[in-house]
Amino acid sequence: MERTILHIDLNNFYASVECMLDPSLRDKYVAVCGSVEERHGIVLAKNTAAKALGVKTAEPVWQAKQKCPNLVIVPPHYEEYLKYSRLVREIYERYTDRVEAFGIDECWLDVTGCEGLFGSGYEIAEQIRKTVKFELGLTVSCGVSFNKVFAKLGSDMKKPDAITVIPRESFREIIWGLPASEMIGIGRNTMKELERYQIHTIGDLAQTDPQILASRLKSRAYQLYAFANGEDTSPVLQNDAEVPAKSVGHGITTLQDLENNAEVWCIMLALVQEIGRKLKVYGKSANGVAICIKDNQLHSKEWQCRLPMPSQSASYIAREAYSLFVKSYNWSLPIRAVTVTAINFVRENEPYQYSLFVDTQKAERLARLDTTVFKLQKRFGKSVIRPAVLLCDIKMNKADMVSDNKVLAGMLGGY
Repeated sequence: MERTILHIDLNNFYASVECMLDPSLRDKYVAVCGSVEERHGIVLAKNTAAKALGVKTAEPVWQAKQKCPNLVIVPPHYEEYLKYSRLVREIYERYTDRVEAFGIDECWLDVTGCEGLFGSGYEIAEQIRKTVKFELGLTVSCGVSFNKVFAKLGSDMKKPDAITVIPRESFREIIWGLPASEMIGIGRNTMKELERYQIHTIGDLAQTDPQILASRLKSRAYQLYAFANGEDTSPVLQNDAEVPAKSVGHGITTLQDLENNAEVWCIMLALVQEIGRKLKVYGKSANGVAICIKDNQLHSKEWQCRLPMPSQSASYIAREAYSLFVKSYNWSLPIRAVTVTAINFVRENEPYQYSLFVDTQKAERLARLDTTVFKLQKRFGKSVIRPAVLLCDIKMNKADMVSDNKVLAGMLGGY
C-alpha cells in the first residue's frame, strides 16, 4: 500500500504564540529574542512582517533593528511554547497514533489507511490546518507525500498557512529543480562537498552515481541518493515511542567573558549537573565527552575524547571535560560560550572491561555519591544540594543552572 505521510510545521512558532497571546502585536514587526543583558541577544523567531524586511533567525538583535527600526522585541516564554506544542499534537492525534515530533514545532504524521474515515492526505491536511487556526489561533504549513523526506520538503515549499502535495508520479518535476540544500540531511558542510562535484540541485544528486560521492560522504552518499530518488522508507514512529538519545549536552553564553581556567571549571561543573541527571533518566552511561568553546570574537572550536571508563557521574564527566579543555585551548582570546556534551552512550549496567590503571573502587564510591545526590534533588529540588564552588558568584545566570524549561526547549528544537 502506498503510504500517505504528512509533515506539519507551525509557522513562525514562537512569534506566532506571542502575537496570539498579545493581540496588540499582530500588526507590528515582532521578533522573539534572547536577553541582550545576558548576552543571548539574538533573534529566536520573527513574524511574517519582520521576515519580509529581512530579519533572520539567529542574527544579532542590533543587526535586526538596522533592517527593521520599528521591530518590537519580546522575550521568550518557553512554558507557553511547550504548552501549545502539546495542544497541537493533541489535534494531530485525532487522526492517527503515528505522530513523530521533529522539534518543538514540527511533526510527521502517517495517515495511511485513514482515507475512509477522513479523506485523502490533502483533505486531512486541510482539516488539520483549519482546526489549528480555529482552536489555537496558529497557522501551519503542510507537506503531503509518500515518504517523510518529501513531506518535509513540501511543508517548506509554501509558507505560511499552506499545503503542498508531492505525489510519486510527478515528484521529479516538482522537486528536482530545487537546490540540494533544501533536502533534509544536507547541511552547509555536505553542500560544500556536493558542489565540488558540480551538484547543485536535488535532480543533480538523484542522477549522480553514489559511488562517486562515497569517497567523501561515506555511507551517507547512498542515503542521500536514495532520498533524492524518493526511496525513503523510514517509518513514522508512534506517538508514545521514545527515540533513544545519542548525546546529552548543555551550553550557555556567559554573562561576562571567561578569562582563566578556574572560571571555565566552574561553568563546566555547573553545566554537567543537568547532563548527569539526564543520563540517569535515560539509563545510559557516557563513554566520551565533547566540548565546544566560543571565544569573544565568535569563533568556535570543538574537541572530543574517549573517557577512561563509562560514567553517569557529573563530577567525573566535568573533570574529563576540563582536562580536555586545558590540553586543547591556548587562551589566545577570552571565552564567551561553553558547551559540554556527553557522547557514545552504553547501557548503565552493561559489562565493561576496565583498564588496569582505573581506580574502580573510587569510581564506585563516586557513583554511589552521585546516585544519592540525584535522589535528593529529585525529591527536594535541583538546588537542594550542589557543589560548593557553584555557590560563588560565577559568570552564569543562575536560572541556567536550574531551569527545566530552557533545557527541554533546547532538546525539542532543531534537527
